[in-house]
Amino acid sequence: MTLEVSLSMTMEEILAKAPSAQRALFQRYHVGGCSSCGFEPSDTLEKVCKDHNLLDTRGVVQTIVNAHEVDAKMQVDPREVQGWIDAGEEFTFIDVRPSDERAVASLPHAEPLDFADQDRYMAMPRERMIVFLCGDGVRSLDVAAYFVGHGFQNVRTVRGGLAAWTEQVGPPASRA
Repeated sequence: MTLEVSLSMTMEEILAKAPSAQRALFQRYHVGGCSSCGFEPSDTLEKVCKDHNLLDTRGVVQTIVNAHEVDAKMQVDPREVQGWIDAGEEFTFIDVRPSDERAVASLPHAEPLDFADQDRYMAMPRERMIVFLCGDGVRSLDVAAYFVGHGFQNVRTVRGGLAAWTEQVGPPASRA
């Protein structure tokens, strides 16, 4: 199913369908990443293009669609990840949720992302499978895209995050 994006859509509508749009617009056009290049959720894509002198509006739309397709390819269902765990597959499973969220519930096979030890991650083999998890699947997509941008070739993210995991696989271990 191809993502439908039009210039008349608001950024809120676009981001609801394609959370990767903000990241893609910033990476390609430096739009939407800070207050000086930002936009309002109620702005149409046409207004954003006009405000930032983006004349190739078809290219802007295609950038959003392409980013959405890349993100879709990286996403895997929680059941598939659980199957890899059950089969003893070799991969690194990383929970990118903040410590307060992990303190409430955690998955025993997922290690917390250690922001203080970035060298450890960058030293991993680029072909190793890495699976990221967050609460709802949005934050982990951003982290996965970061790793892809650094040359990692086998990056995945849990579609729907821990919320989907709970629905499809079962509740995580409670820390209460």
